[in-house]
Order: sequence, then structure tokens, then C-alpha cells
Amino acid sequence: MEVDAFDFDLPRELIAERPAEPRDSSRLLEINAGGLKDRHFRDLPERLAAGDILVFNDTRVIPARLTGRRGEAGVEVTLHKQVADDADCWDVFARPAKKFRAGDQVVFGDDFSAEVVARGEGGEVRLRFDQQGAAFRAALERHGVSPLPPYIPRSHGADARDGRDYQTIYARHDGAVAAPTAGLHFTPALLDVLAERGIASAPITLHVGAGTFLPVKVDNTDDHHMHSEFGEIDVAAAEAINQARAAGGRVIAVGTTSLRLLESAADDSGQVQPFHDETRLFITPGYRFKVADIMITNFHLSRSTLFMLVSAFAGLEAMHAAYDHAKANRYRFYSYGDACLIHRAAS
Repeated sequence: MEVDAFDFDLPRELIAERPAEPRDSSRLLEINAGGLKDRHFRDLPERLAAGDILVFNDTRVIPARLTGRRGEAGVEVTLHKQVADDADCWDVFARPAKKFRAGDQVVFGDDFSAEVVARGEGGEVRLRFDQQGAAFRAALERHGVSPLPPYIPRSHGADARDGRDYQTIYARHDGAVAAPTAGLHFTPALLDVLAERGIASAPITLHVGAGTFLPVKVDNTDDHHMHSEFGEIDVAAAEAINQARAAGGRVIAVGTTSLRLLESAADDSGQVQPFHDETRLFITPGYRFKVADIMITNFHLSRSTLFMLVSAFAGLEAMHAAYDHAKANRYRFYSYGDACLIHRAAS
């Protein structure tokens, strides 16, 4: 498809710079075949039913943005993905990437540095850090900051409040460099209400990479290169999801990341299999969904892979209409903004 089909204008003032307080007071636009309905996120339990199952991405955002020096030059890197077969190597997006050469040393602090292994395309560089495991994570905590999206302005990078806000309350497994933002709206009290009403939940893990921030620069979706991300679904989660479906419950994917991982792990019959692998699944209109009946997601950027995904789920015309409605009614957009509850369009 032509990428222009996913274009829309957004007034700058509708981009949220901070999340709603409390989190579940954010607005919720319900989108289904019957039209659009304005709600609040705390209304979610009323829109679901006993036997349904929410699938959460329990990845935890690490302080993945680092500033340092390559010789006398200042540089900035954002960790993208750990190299699967090399514990101390990470692929990163670097600025200015063109100056990096194999063998260069990048110093982030007196006790933390890396060597350039290779330079790829599109600003991507592979670094070998001088620490790994617990020592590496501790060094990140000392020297790194949360990698906020570029549309959230902070003069000195993420602040202490972002360290709390840009993390779901159920985050468990370190590895993401971008938050699964649909989950930012949940509160402990809301999770309690959902459980009391017989709505089940299952945690899965997709470590969101910095590629989620990258714009689609090609004219046709067939030419877009999707960065891979590591995901995991254990046996217990797969069984819980399959049992809920078999009993007539609906599967609600909390976020595009959960949905992509579910689709990556499902067989042709829609049965979710245990999964421990990379995925670079790119979903555009015409894709036939196998698992999710409903998805919860935030409002996404124009021409982004995420807007393409929700357009595949609900229909392109329906999503353009929903976004026009959201703009007219002053919904708040992007990572810290409001949410959508989207019912899958009939295929």
C-alpha cells in the first residue's frame, strides 16, 4: 500500500507531554462497527465480560539513552536490542552515526565504556560494552536515562517523574527501550476491579526496540524494513489464552506489542504456541488476524507502522474517522495521551 494512505495532520497542542493523573482518568475512545463512543479508561471493566482475557506486555523499560564521548566528540546512543548470541553486545542507534568506526572507544563514564564493533545502516551501530549482566544493568542505572520519544520535549532528557510515568505498573522483565504505552493507563485499583469481574489476564513479554520511534521513509509499505524484537510467551500464558478462547472468551491485546507477539506465536488455527524468538511481523491492511478480538492502544503517529497496524485491525476508513473525531474532541495523543478500545472489524 502507499504510505500516503496513512497520513493525517495533528495540531501540536494535542500531543500529551505528561500522562493523566490518576492514570485511569485518561479518556478512552471505543471504536467498533456501531460507531464511536467517548468514555474514560476507568470504564474498561464495563466494556468487558467475565471469561474475557487481557494480555499484557510485562517488559520493563531500561534507562537506554546514553551520552558519552568518542575521543573529543560528544555522542548519544539509544540501545535498540541486545545481540542474542553475545551477552555484552548491543545494537544501538547513534548520533552522529557516520563518525563511528570499528575499534573506536566510546566512554560513558569513568566506570563504563564500549567498543564499536560495526556500523550498519540508518544510524545503527553495534557496541561491545565493558560490562554485562548485573554490572551492566547497574551501570545503565547510573549513566542512562529513559529514552523518551522525540515528540515529548525535555530540555535535559527524561526527568525523575518520567522514570515513574514511562513504566507500566506490572513491568517485570528488563529489556525494553520504549514503553508499551497502552499499559500506562492501568492502576492497581482498576486491575482489582477487572479481576473481581472475572476478567482474566496473561503476561507475555516483547522487549520493545528503539525502531518503534523510526519513521517510515519509503513510499510503499512493501519496501519498509521492520526491526526485529525479542518476545517470549511461556507455556502457562499460552494455555490461559487458548483456554479462554475455547470457552468463548474474547482476547484483548493490551497494546500493539502484545498483539504483534500473539500473532507471531499463533498457528493457522489461532492457537497460541509457547514462543521464545525474534519477531519482525509488520501488519498492514489485508492481514488476517488469528487471535485478538479487541485491542487497547494509544493514538499513534501519522504514517507510522503502528497506525498501519490499527488500520488493519479496524479498517483504514474507520481509523481515519476515529482520529478525526479524536482531534475534534481534543483527545490527547501519543505515548502519554489517551487510549482507544478497538473491536476487530469483520474480515
